[in-house]
Amino acid sequence: MKKSMLKGLVLSAIAAGAFAFGGTADAAVQVNPIRNLPADFIKGADVSMLPELESLGGKFYDMDGTQMDELAIMKKYGVNWIRLRIWNNPSHENGGGYTTAERALAMTKRAHALGMKVLIDFHYSDFWADPGKQWAPKAWAKDDAAKVQKKVYAYTKKVLGDFKKAGALPEMVQVGNEITNGMIWPLGKLPSADNGKTLASFVQSGLKAVHDTDKGIRTMIHIDKGGDNAASRAFYDQLIKDNGVNDFDIIGLSYYPFWHGNMDQMRANINDLSARYNKDVIIVETAFGYTNENFDDTKNPYDAQAEHVGGFRSTPQGQATGLRTVMQSLADVPNGRGIGMFYWEPDWYAVPGAGAFKDQGDEWDNLVMFDNHGKALESWSVFKDVSNQSLPTIKPVFKEADNVLAEAGRGVPARLPDKTRVTYTDDHTADLPVVWDTPSPTFDQPGTYTIKGTVTVDGVKHPVKGAVTVVNKVNLIKNGDFESAKTLDGWTIDGDKVVDVVTKGGDALDTSAMHYWSDKAFHFTASQKFTGLKDGKYTVAVSTQGGGGQTKYQLFAKTAAGTQTADIKDTKWNEWHTFEIKNVEVRDGQCTIGVTMEAAPGTWGSLDNFEFYRQE
Repeated sequence: MKKSMLKGLVLSAIAAGAFAFGGTADAAVQVNPIRNLPADFIKGADVSMLPELESLGGKFYDMDGTQMDELAIMKKYGVNWIRLRIWNNPSHENGGGYTTAERALAMTKRAHALGMKVLIDFHYSDFWADPGKQWAPKAWAKDDAAKVQKKVYAYTKKVLGDFKKAGALPEMVQVGNEITNGMIWPLGKLPSADNGKTLASFVQSGLKAVHDTDKGIRTMIHIDKGGDNAASRAFYDQLIKDNGVNDFDIIGLSYYPFWHGNMDQMRANINDLSARYNKDVIIVETAFGYTNENFDDTKNPYDAQAEHVGGFRSTPQGQATGLRTVMQSLADVPNGRGIGMFYWEPDWYAVPGAGAFKDQGDEWDNLVMFDNHGKALESWSVFKDVSNQSLPTIKPVFKEADNVLAEAGRGVPARLPDKTRVTYTDDHTADLPVVWDTPSPTFDQPGTYTIKGTVTVDGVKHPVKGAVTVVNKVNLIKNGDFESAKTLDGWTIDGDKVVDVVTKGGDALDTSAMHYWSDKAFHFTASQKFTGLKDGKYTVAVSTQGGGGQTKYQLFAKTAAGTQTADIKDTKWNEWHTFEIKNVEVRDGQCTIGVTMEAAPGTWGSLDNFEFYRQE
């Protein structure tokens, strides 16, 4: 959505440490306890980057400024598990902390010395493995599936054997990381012609190696679809029901609310998966922002738009409330089968040199739980406060409603948003209906005009303020920002069925955008046709982001005078560019605008903020 169309303006800010009631003596956030939370509930954190941060000079401090070992800080505030990723043969020059088995073993010993337990995360790759990349280790790249199957077993068995010899066996192991689209590509990639049989053989080999090392180690299979039940079912049905891989204990899910759906979707998913497969469930990756600030030159995926989608303010209080909500959701899984969660890299503040890739800064620095000087945020207290049954339970109440900014053309009724964001005292947010004093105001002259309305929370009406900026140009596109309907309403889509609407921070300029992806080669055209236009010259524009690589990708405008085009070129995820065609000449009142694309398998990206207006 156009940032000028609907933008939250916080009416009052919370200074760090200033918001407190009912909390512990050393915490400035309020956290309600979770009743009857088991003492062994997993409150974990993935700290795989910690050795790299320390080697680059990163230091960590308690809330009072005392320098401490980060693991000791976490232990103090109630964290009882850590998670460590292992890459087969990483190169230090690649970045990302080159998380070797040797580093993971040293970290396991440190954690065990503090009484913490350890989850080991085998990536079966030399570098980052996630749904978008699961490349085989270079040493395995020329092997066939039968050889890779044996190497998965041998490698897993050797690494765990070394841990065992050192007296540092992990308590839990996951075979693969976010393997929704398979692992050890290309052999184990999904979807596949063999219905996942090759992937299943790799997973089974890894599980067998764990069981043969020590039957007491709990095992996990991890995907990224925390709020997507259909996709989660499809994966585990194929693995368990179609291919017979069922000798693992835990379903692990990544759940970032600004990427993976809302809390209700996540709750429904974990409840269903646990019952359907008779498994325990862990949210094995999650994170919440404490600020929208970026502390270096590398763009962060988390920003004001992601904050809005996620449903929690970017404050230590919002971070704590988000974490508590995840833990409560897990505690509510029937039969005690939601057994815990892990925060992903709460320590990765912007230490110079500690990037995910070589020559890149830190894109995670506002999703951590330390400030940019390494000082622990008050939100760490959530891990112990959820278990402190002596704390009171305080109902969050209305705190503020966002101001609303809208844009309209001169003499055209303004389309005011039907909802605005409301913030509660625990810094969770909700988009609630607004009743405007004048629902569709019309203004004849350019300028900025005040609008007023009310929002009702718990039966009490609260004022909502805003402004309409009236401009000469009028965007004629229907549903060009995909915000009001969150569908493709108004658009004609021809070609392959690869286009949908995505609601995910980074994939949209605000909360929604047109999105495309397919595992096969594809083509499509998205267009709108206009009639009854005033003759004259027009401009058409669109903003895009994506991985690039299309064989044809164009913005177009077709009139009686001919077809004009502008080539579109994307560079990478969440790096937005705007493309436009000016001086589109309309002579007979008709024009068709849109985008057309031809692309190879795996091509992905988004389109947002379409505009079509008459040049004054």
